[in-house]
Amino acid sequence: MAHKDFVSVTIVTYNSGRFIQRCLESVLEQKYPLKEIVVIDNASTDGTVEILRQFEDRCRIEYNDRNIGFAAAQNQAIAVSRGAWVLTLNPDVLLYPDFIQALVDAGQFDPRIGSVCGKLLAMTPQFEIPAPAVVDSTGIYFNPMLRHLDRGSREIDNGHYLNYEYVFGATAAAALYRRSMIEDIAVDGEFFDADFFAYREDADVAWRAQLLGWKCLYVPYAHGYHVRKVLPRNRRALPPEINMHSVKNRFLMRIKNISADLYWRNAVSITLRDGVVVAGCLLWEHTSLKALWFLARNWKRVVAKRRQIQARRRVDDAYMASWFHYAPVSKRAPKKLMRSRSAAAKT
Repeated sequence: MAHKDFVSVTIVTYNSGRFIQRCLESVLEQKYPLKEIVVIDNASTDGTVEILRQFEDRCRIEYNDRNIGFAAAQNQAIAVSRGAWVLTLNPDVLLYPDFIQALVDAGQFDPRIGSVCGKLLAMTPQFEIPAPAVVDSTGIYFNPMLRHLDRGSREIDNGHYLNYEYVFGATAAAALYRRSMIEDIAVDGEFFDADFFAYREDADVAWRAQLLGWKCLYVPYAHGYHVRKVLPRNRRALPPEINMHSVKNRFLMRIKNISADLYWRNAVSITLRDGVVVAGCLLWEHTSLKALWFLARNWKRVVAKRRQIQARRRVDDAYMASWFHYAPVSKRAPKKLMRSRSAAAKT
């Protein structure tokens, strides 16, 4: 049976004029009937606002007078939304018409499923679909260097990733979050940590959710397309501000979430990666040194957040360590989940 929980789709735009119209149209064309769309514009100057005006009768749109960042603007959208589920969506994503329905149905399988993600495929900024299709993400995983990566990224989509699986977390480009989880794992009223501004905030949420005992389910039959601008291999082509936030957020995420056990299990890998990151800042990426200064200035606030998270932790060290491997980790979902999907498809 198809479930009909109310869903809020939250989108943050910043100079997203190239993408936002098609994104909104793909949401409005979803077969899932019970939904609202909340858009927060972070003071775009490229014509995005003019496009959004055309959708004001079908979406709730708020216009900020400055760019407050993806994390804070998503929190702003979530705060005014009403759904039992919240689908965070990047403006450069296009969804298949049954995307929301597939995620909601799967999320109902277990009340401890706090986030749900589908299979995102790669798309160019010109909306061209590579042939053969290329995977963008089937969920987030972490390696022992504390790098978070997208499972399947840049692989040819050759028919794999066809099983329901529990994964570490979902990319916020298209992630369905249960409202009760949002409220449960929020710190100082924030779901996404506004200190992150942009980049890695979804990995931070995934780590925090795992610590508090929530699961993330990958749904193979929910498909969408994503234009991904930030990839490990194109760092030097990215704006200096994005690279600075990447460095800052790597350390923010770790300070808040890592346990002593997980650190010592992976100390060599972590130290090697830290050495590469800090050396890169000192030798050539000087603009990213601001990240280290941010951490020094805000140390007490970050540590206070850590205390809140660790005080509410619900899982043991062995469970958390099981997720941190160089090969992507996933855990098979029960077979009855597949059977329940088959039954739903017949009704």
